[in-house]
Amino acid sequence: MNDILPNPFRGQGLACHDAQGKALWPASDASAVAQLLSHCPAHGQTPLRDMAQLAKDIGIDALWVKDERERMGLGSFKALGAAFAIARAAMAALAHTATPTATDWASALKHRVFVTASAGNHGLSVAAGAHIFGAKAVIYLAETVPTAFAERLNAKGAQVVRAGATYEDSMQAAADAATQNGWTLLSDSSWPGYCDLPHQVMEGYLQLAAEATTQVPTPPTHILLQAGVGGLAAAVAAHARAVWGDAPQIIVVEPEAAPALLESIRAGELVTTSGPVSAMGRLDCKTPSMIALAGLSRDADIFMTISESEAASGVATLAKNGLTTTPSGGAGLAGLLTGRLSGFDATSRVMAILSEGAEDA
Repeated sequence: MNDILPNPFRGQGLACHDAQGKALWPASDASAVAQLLSHCPAHGQTPLRDMAQLAKDIGIDALWVKDERERMGLGSFKALGAAFAIARAAMAALAHTATPTATDWASALKHRVFVTASAGNHGLSVAAGAHIFGAKAVIYLAETVPTAFAERLNAKGAQVVRAGATYEDSMQAAADAATQNGWTLLSDSSWPGYCDLPHQVMEGYLQLAAEATTQVPTPPTHILLQAGVGGLAAAVAAHARAVWGDAPQIIVVEPEAAPALLESIRAGELVTTSGPVSAMGRLDCKTPSMIALAGLSRDADIFMTISESEAASGVATLAKNGLTTTPSGGAGLAGLLTGRLSGFDATSRVMAILSEGAEDA
């Protein structure tokens, strides 16, 4: 059943805590991110698309789409997260080098191995970031991840390992490998005892939020954010609240097959859900990130799920309007296009994120 759930924790949130008992929330200040990302040669601002005709068709005043399909040449917003975390590690490694040269940066992490699980895009960011700074990347993929993603990871120099039927299975295998081999686990999700690096990954996503808030001509009344483990949605929501306060209504969209955030909000605590495999593969995560859940429980107004057919219909509509993407990349917009959300009219100004390009692009 497709669900729409108002957030009863809005403004207060469900705080999570680190091992020392400190409350953990997503970062909202993007000022440090761009400076570090400047060491990544492919880094550059992505466009905000003014979708005036589609807005007219929907019956709203404006629709702005932050287009992440060409981010750092990797085709997804995920390029920002791991690249930022790895750049921070490189900066720490060169802390005692007075004026690091390009050669210094390129070999800063030559003895490090970063390992993660991925549904594709996060792995590409780990692989690319590791390559830039001289490290090695090992990426664990579930059996359901398309072969095309494994091939792209190989092309970036990563070692690909298949493990398990689900993302959660592959993450456990990656965590085990990190422990056994002394590698650095670089996940885009967080859980008790593992918070620092995921927090940095989410901080990297603030870059696209900061760009969007300066590109949009006037503050939006609504922001739609698709979510898997929730890192992107939580980062954008935190920055939007810091810039625009309580004014925009923030709506989080998940697959019906993986309502991890919605069900956690319903339960009032982090829960693991179950369901079939979703065509929204990058969002098909059954357990939310602990930090992301904390942030979204504070900052989001509504959580909703969409069906496989609604996602497919949304992608088709977006393609007709020049926005080719996947069911994952267009899920936030697909939530709007269902027509099931109330509160939208001719005065509504909507911002959404096209988070990745088409798989055959």
